[in-house]
Amino acid sequence: MYHSEYPSAHSQLVVQLRQMSKFIQLMKERTNNSTIRENLYHTESWKTEDLLQNFTQLLLLQKSCPRGWETLARKSWHKCRREERGHLIEIRDLFKPNPDTQKKPQLVILEGAAGIGKSTLARQVRREWGEGQLYRDHFQHVFYFSCRELAQCQQLSLAELIAIDQTVPRAPIRQILSHPEKLLFILDGIDEPAWVLKEQNPELCQHLSQPQPVHRLLGSLLGKSILPGASLLLTARTTDLQKFIPVLGQPCWVEVLGFSKAGRKTYIYKYFTEKREAVEAFSLVKSNPVLSTLCVVPWVSWLVCTCLKQQMQQGEDLSLTSRTTTDLCLKYLSQILPDRALGTQLLRLCSLAAEGIWRRNQFSERDLQKQGLPEDVIAHFMKMGVLKKQHSSMSYSFAHLYLQEFFAAMSCILENNVQSPGNTCVYRIVKLLKEVYGRQDLFEAPFVRFLFGLLSEKGMKEMEKIFACKLPWKTKWYLRRYILEEIKCHQPYSLGLFHCLYEIQDEYFLRIVMHNYQGTKVHSPVDMVHQVFLTNMKYLLVQTDVELMVVTFCIKFCSHVKRLQLNGGGQQGQVSMAPRVLLFRWTPITNASWQILFSTLEFTENLKELDLSGNPLSYSAVQSLCRTLRCPRCHLKTLWLVNCGLTSNYCLALASVLRAGSNLAELDLQLNDLGNHGVRLLCEELKNPACKLRILRFNVGILYIPPWFPQFLQMSKGKNISVYRNPHVMVPNKNPDGEEMVDSLTSFKHQRLQSEHKPLEPLGTEDDFWGPTGPVATKVVDSERNLYRVQFPVPGSYHCPNSGLGFVVTRAVTIEIGFCSWSQHLDKTPLQHSHMVAGPLFDIKAEQGAVAAVHLPHFVDLQDEQVDIFWFHVAHFQEHGMVLETPARVEQCYTVLENPSFSPMGVLLRMIPAVRLFIPITSITLIYYHLNLEEITLHLYLIPNDCTIRKAIDDEEMKFQFVRIHKPPPVESLYIGSRYTVSGSKKLEIIPKELELCYRSPGESQLFSEIYVGQMGSGIKLQIKDKKYQNLIWEALLKPGKISLALGRQSQADLYAPALPHFLDQHREQLVARVTSVDPVLDKLHSLVLSEEEYEAVRAEATNQNKMRKLFSLSRSWSWDSKDQVYRALKETHPHLIMDLYETSRSFSVRS
Repeated sequence: MYHSEYPSAHSQLVVQLRQMSKFIQLMKERTNNSTIRENLYHTESWKTEDLLQNFTQLLLLQKSCPRGWETLARKSWHKCRREERGHLIEIRDLFKPNPDTQKKPQLVILEGAAGIGKSTLARQVRREWGEGQLYRDHFQHVFYFSCRELAQCQQLSLAELIAIDQTVPRAPIRQILSHPEKLLFILDGIDEPAWVLKEQNPELCQHLSQPQPVHRLLGSLLGKSILPGASLLLTARTTDLQKFIPVLGQPCWVEVLGFSKAGRKTYIYKYFTEKREAVEAFSLVKSNPVLSTLCVVPWVSWLVCTCLKQQMQQGEDLSLTSRTTTDLCLKYLSQILPDRALGTQLLRLCSLAAEGIWRRNQFSERDLQKQGLPEDVIAHFMKMGVLKKQHSSMSYSFAHLYLQEFFAAMSCILENNVQSPGNTCVYRIVKLLKEVYGRQDLFEAPFVRFLFGLLSEKGMKEMEKIFACKLPWKTKWYLRRYILEEIKCHQPYSLGLFHCLYEIQDEYFLRIVMHNYQGTKVHSPVDMVHQVFLTNMKYLLVQTDVELMVVTFCIKFCSHVKRLQLNGGGQQGQVSMAPRVLLFRWTPITNASWQILFSTLEFTENLKELDLSGNPLSYSAVQSLCRTLRCPRCHLKTLWLVNCGLTSNYCLALASVLRAGSNLAELDLQLNDLGNHGVRLLCEELKNPACKLRILRFNVGILYIPPWFPQFLQMSKGKNISVYRNPHVMVPNKNPDGEEMVDSLTSFKHQRLQSEHKPLEPLGTEDDFWGPTGPVATKVVDSERNLYRVQFPVPGSYHCPNSGLGFVVTRAVTIEIGFCSWSQHLDKTPLQHSHMVAGPLFDIKAEQGAVAAVHLPHFVDLQDEQVDIFWFHVAHFQEHGMVLETPARVEQCYTVLENPSFSPMGVLLRMIPAVRLFIPITSITLIYYHLNLEEITLHLYLIPNDCTIRKAIDDEEMKFQFVRIHKPPPVESLYIGSRYTVSGSKKLEIIPKELELCYRSPGESQLFSEIYVGQMGSGIKLQIKDKKYQNLIWEALLKPGKISLALGRQSQADLYAPALPHFLDQHREQLVARVTSVDPVLDKLHSLVLSEEEYEAVRAEATNQNKMRKLFSLSRSWSWDSKDQVYRALKETHPHLIMDLYETSRSFSVRS
């Protein structure tokens, strides 16, 4: 196939090969002639002001093993324990004791892709230690060494090594070495030089001044033959370090994952000194999902900011549409060239870059002169941030190795002045590349990735513009072809390969390459030991948004892959024979992750199925998904969203997909709490002629059959809809076997008859916990102490929508839940100044070992990712003091603690001084209504979304006979400490007119605005606006009819109702259990207390107990009069029961 598609001749590439050979020979000569005395100098390179001087916090994933396929060979990834998957840490935790062994690691390896920030992080450790901010109580001396610089030295003694980076004033060498356990050696770029660190010399400590080969000195240090108590911090691109460090031992592995979205924003705001410029730059990056994702890599963030800064300085409109790192580099290059005359000098700089790659060295002034680079040109490249000068050694280097590899890749294409017969030189170039990068995956080298990007059609055109020359296009075909031919059989489905293919952005080329992988018979070693690779499934681990974007982009061009699955969270019984790729991600999936995934799938090519089951989806994520599904080139036909935390609100977005006539034919929504309203929204769209959906699955078992459903089935009879209890499937046209259905309504009626013997579960209330068997009621143990009890009948996952609490239990268990006040606990600790409350405080009691995980709610808004998840902690208040625990996972509305121990516990957020006033939170508004003869009084609260605060306000307002009116909360996130103004649509007396959003414990008085309304008239509109920017953040319309419908008719006597519990509230449990005939009660309440819809909903329940539970679920909106009417109806229909309860009851209130 290749020979028929690619050109038959190739272009002139011999010059690069000759140049490479000359460089290698020159490197050998210079190495043989160099001596330690000529090259020894005090580098202090950790002080270098590099291109990441505005560096900010990185995401660090601590693991027990390096990145690779080894974990997959041991067991399935989705069954890996948390310790194997790793957890996010901060820089201060690098040498933190292992929680199992309590031993501090002596060897920590920072691994990660090129440009991800490893070296800058290593220098940051050295810098912060020197400033007294980090590890001062752990290490007395910290030494930083660039291995690339050390490799320039032929020999060093131990004393000379330490002197390279010794602090001032310098301590005697013997004194430093007397406490090796207090020493930290940082070896940056340990895999860059071409050495094997296996030689050791245990006698180096006795001969401190005796020079040794550098590789032997470092080998002795790594092998612990000298200074065995010293600690080491290494950085490396490759994880296969055992090949050239045989004495590596068992290190602690930490993968550097780059910036979070909050980190990207912080970096941009640090880079631009003018706030206006920072806002403009961040807005542009945020508006482009691909560009924002590429900025995960700190070096790319610098590149983007540099390009935008140059555009601002030149007065241009901001524009940056690059989709690859190569495109960004070419854009950067075109902007820094003052004129075309510099093109020749740029070509010489490219040759210099290539020389440095092959020789692995820095450059002297003589090297630059030999390349013909005059001083003014050197000064220009230094000013533009391409070159930097090491003043202590008078040597030069590229500002970043990543940048050097870009210029070196260009040199392979630009040299075209020598004709070359045949294509032999292309093979030799590939061979030379393998020799230089032979220790690691060739595709992982930025040089090779840039080479692919430059060989793209866009890359070649941009280079021709920059250098004002004509490039040999045949080079593109031959070089791409032979690189892939050489190594494709050894690395199927590698991330490195996908990165290279992504840089090319050539759909035709991608189809060819991915088609060739379909037929390959060669597997990696792990393929042969892992049984799953004998099937039609491929596994890949993606830890960053960049990897997710790159892999998804390439996979959709693989003609034989029909299904993409994320994290393998689907149901066990769900079987699909479609060939699929299963992506695993052990780091949190954010809204930005979902956005880039779904935007990449707007054109799906061959992919037909998408399985996101088991991944919690925010509303923002579902909106992004629905936008993709509505795209004409999205050909997804099957979508699994099983157990994704969807509610009825999400169904509105999903219904828009069905209405738009998308290609979706099958939708699985099982194990989601869709509710009656959500199911109805979806079912209504099945009648739409544009809807192509054939199968809709949801859990019928947790829903009662609503009154509207039989009528809906009759209206949709032409669609032959049936409802199945097992496997909980609704099929619009066909059954699961593909057979046409007939007489669907009869099938429905047959099920209703069966339900008399096997009743459906009740709908439940918002205070109930939802679990595998439906709703589980929460019982009040002590209302004054806010103490509750819930009994989970079977193992499984349970969630309470009202409180936000969730439990995963391993067996039937009874759990007690108490609402606590933070002020009683936090005020006694110093954390009140360094942490902010981020959620309710609960006192939970459960049998030890019965709870596998607890989900603790928080009100911090993660959707815009302005908050890093490693700021979250769970506080435990125990007898001996307070303990902070790092959660296993942080989701949009809750944090997850696995295998928890219980005491008063809640979520805290560590406050970063620079951002403490910019923490976005989810908030709620509470409106309370009180009516007397002259006027209406409203109380309006704006508070964080905390169930304990809401409960405290409810209780306080109830004492004064105020009743809550339910209105939606603000949609956008708000900020603690911000001020908001309250206004109305007509003349209202509002005191005060300004509210501050703040956190106050449930026991404290809460801020509210009191609103006096003379006459309601047709209704009033209330609004809350941001005081500073006057943005509307919330509004609500109050109409008299709606209020009376929600509250019932309230008489003047209600004003004097005693503050005792009503008879119904006091005896709720007994009434649910002992009322034997509910229908006569409902008949008496019809139109007086219950609307037609409420009346039918209660009657639809299968048992008397379920009917009473449903009736009580409506009681939250009843006035005192309404409760009296229910009491009278019960007294008339069940007089003996009411008398029995009356005689045994304590104080209660009811008006006869």
